[in-house]
Amino acid sequence: MATSSSTVRCWLHSCQEPPAGRIREVERGLTWIKPSFLWMMYHCGWAAKAGQETVLAVEIGREGFEWALGNACSSSYVPVHADRAEWRRRLKRSPARVQWDPERDLHLRALPYRSLQLGLSGEAARRYADEWTVSIRDVTPLALEIHALVRDGDLDAARRLLPVERPYPATAGR
Repeated sequence: MATSSSTVRCWLHSCQEPPAGRIREVERGLTWIKPSFLWMMYHCGWAAKAGQETVLAVEIGREGFEWALGNACSSSYVPVHADRAEWRRRLKRSPARVQWDPERDLHLRALPYRSLQLGLSGEAARRYADEWTVSIRDVTPLALEIHALVRDGDLDAARRLLPVERPYPATAGR
């Protein structure tokens, strides 16, 4: 996960062209943000899948990211809830969902550890669009350049271009 002292970088795929104000559309459903660049490349097929031809780097405030984590429910049942019924009730009320999927390598193969996916809806989606978003950059050219290097077998050059990502430093008590 790419972070600074005040922000977290997440990856979002978008339509063919990123029109101004596109981020407002997140309020209409569950929007998944991915703090892992290579997982996003897996999901959007290096920006080649239909409807996912644009990759955006979205910097959001840490405070917002932590709010979403603190108000999230697991997208699948885990035995931290009393039972499945309680989990379903919590999931329905929760403005955010947490899902853990296998991290990916440069060839988009699954690795033996997982990366966070954070689904936002309702209040979380609104706050993401209106309050938490610090900046949005189109990084599609970077994705395409890295993919070309991978296809050509130049993995060292591809690795040098990858965004620097580290495990997220959890706040005490989380």
